[in-house]
Order: sequence, then C-alpha cells, then structure tokens
Amino acid sequence: MDNKSLSHVRWKCSYHIVFISKYRKEVLYGKLKADAWEIISTLHRYQGVEIIDDIVCKEYIYLSIEIPPKYS
Repeated sequence: MDNKSLSHVRWKCSYHIVFISKYRKEVLYGKLKADAWEIISTLHRYQGVEIIDDIVCKEYIYLSIEIPPKYS
C-alpha cells in the first residue's frame, strides 16, 4: 500500500473531482482551456497536492488528486 506520512500519521486521501460547465455546454476550448490547465498546474505546486490524473475536455474538467489530511 502506497501511503504518505506526516509526523505521527500515515495517510492516503485521494479524491475524484469533476467540474462540469452549466448545461454541459462545450465552453472549455482555446484560451479558457489554457487558463484551466494553468490553474491545475498551480494547484499541483500548492502545499503538497499531488495530481494523479487530470483531463480537461470541452465540457468538463476531471481531477484525481491526493491532498494531505491537514488541509480541509
């Protein structure tokens, strides 16, 4: 089992997050898709968040991430 550890605890907190556009309209293309990708990469560098899988399509953004339990 691939667990991470903090000072007194071993953890494996993985989440699946899906952001869907209103009425599933295809709005995530061009500049907006590049901006979404930039936000995801910024999230990756922010406070120990590990992105396992990510997909940016025209109508949704899918993330599979691991976040340390000290962040709510």
